Amino acid sequence: MDHDAPPESLHFMAAGALLEALTAHDFRQLEAALDPDATMSALLPGGFREWSGAPDIGAAFERWFGQARRFEVVDASVGHIGSLLELRWRFRLEAARFDDASMVVEQHAFASTGPTGRVRHISLLCSGFWKEHPDQ
Repeated sequence: MDHDAPPESLHFMAAGALLEALTAHDFRQLEAALDPDATMSALLPGGFREWSGAPDIGAAFERWFGQARRFEVVDASVGHIGSLLELRWRFRLEAARFDDASMVVEQHAFASTGPTGRVRHISLLCSGFWKEHPDQ
């Protein structure tokens, strides 16, 4: 048993806060769902990356999704494996950088929470951005 893990209700509140912030497209709210010294490691289509601190992690999500003129949560789920949160989300978005084509992206994350109930580490896997309708 992980004695550093917060009670289960706080654990799932952290997942809810993170997903709520992403759904709202609110990157300051996302930062608030993280411990100030949170870390994130991610396997992205361009390679492995790491971030330290809630502001840097929030800025990464804002770079990926912030300039979307259309942003929609297609699907999301939360579960747990031991004391880890398991999160998944799929977004549909349109942005100038994609010539306003409808794109989809899916990310899978495993997150740990600290005693505060906020997320302290995220390990993320990203599909990259793909045309929703590749024949167009």
